[in-house]
Amino acid sequence: MDYDRKSTVSSFYGGRRTSVDALNRDYTAQLTSSDPRSRRDSSSSFFLSASPTTPQTGSEGHIRTHSAGYNRMSYFDAGREEPVKGGNDEFEQPNEGGWDVFADFNNTGPRYSQAFGLGHQEPSYRQIPPSASGKPDEESRTQGPVELVTVPALGAEWGKDELKSMTKGARREKKRENLGRKWKAFNREAYGLCGSKWLTRRTIVFILFGTCAVVGVILAFVIPRVPSFAVNASNPLQQATGSWNASIPSEFSRFPANFSFPAELSLQVDTNSNFLPLVFNSLDAQVYDLNSFYLVGKGHMNHTKLPAKAFTNILMPLNFTYVATNDSDLTWINWYDACRNSIQYANGSRPGLQFRVNIVMDIAGLPSRHAAATTVTNANCPFQLPANAG
Repeated sequence: MDYDRKSTVSSFYGGRRTSVDALNRDYTAQLTSSDPRSRRDSSSSFFLSASPTTPQTGSEGHIRTHSAGYNRMSYFDAGREEPVKGGNDEFEQPNEGGWDVFADFNNTGPRYSQAFGLGHQEPSYRQIPPSASGKPDEESRTQGPVELVTVPALGAEWGKDELKSMTKGARREKKRENLGRKWKAFNREAYGLCGSKWLTRRTIVFILFGTCAVVGVILAFVIPRVPSFAVNASNPLQQATGSWNASIPSEFSRFPANFSFPAELSLQVDTNSNFLPLVFNSLDAQVYDLNSFYLVGKGHMNHTKLPAKAFTNILMPLNFTYVATNDSDLTWINWYDACRNSIQYANGSRPGLQFRVNIVMDIAGLPSRHAAATTVTNANCPFQLPANAG
């Protein structure tokens, strides 16, 4: 064997050996010498006996002499130096297994600790065989002791800080701290809203301003406006027709003093301020006598839709009804004279009716109800009493 496979210091191997490789051989036989120190270097002064004058024979037959533990081979040039190989050396011993430096730890290959016949006693621990089924827990119960060389020492499973961090209070406190940290970063524009870098406070201000402007423009076109009303000046009251005329009787009575008749109020609605069609959920009208301020009539209209940017004429149905204590009531007299037959007057002209109309509107899209009022000073009665009416 070449010198690059082992050291030339004879005190380690007990003399220079040319035919035995102690590192690549398993020593199974025990030493035959009775002297337990016969394998040691006979030329080393460290292993000399107590009597320096007694000559002793070494492993190669030479007589031990006093020395400092070195021989003539101590400074011999051993050639190139390289680390011990872990595999086969195909140039020197291709058929022999290489010496593994991990043999003392993984229980495979020749062991350095068993060189020169040492270390043949039973190992202090057993190797766990490889498991093919992948269930080491079940097999370990039946195969005896388990190797605990690489098992770390057991310690405390959880610390005080870890136990505290798992409580609800600690989690809430951590959330508050994170929220406060993000809020401060947001105020100095180092953190965006919802985790977005670009959604900073300045950007949010511009977005809100633009959104408000767009919403304002949309509402300017969408929100309905309250229309204005005007009464037909030439013929404000018209005779009722259809089912509305048939549902209310037309009569004036002195005992007891009262009157009732149906009519239709001619109105003109101005919707020029609206950009979208105007929808009325309901229209309610109340008619008051202009002289006595007594309520003499009511009217109602259901859902009504009017076009935008237009003047639209509508007829609101009215029910004129009044009850007095006697026929000398001023309100009853005024309405009776306006509805008498025209032949009972010398010039054939009847006096006009004077009243005020209050209109209450419920417009779709507006949160509250709105009212409008108009006054009529000379309206013709929509019907005439018989000539023989008393």
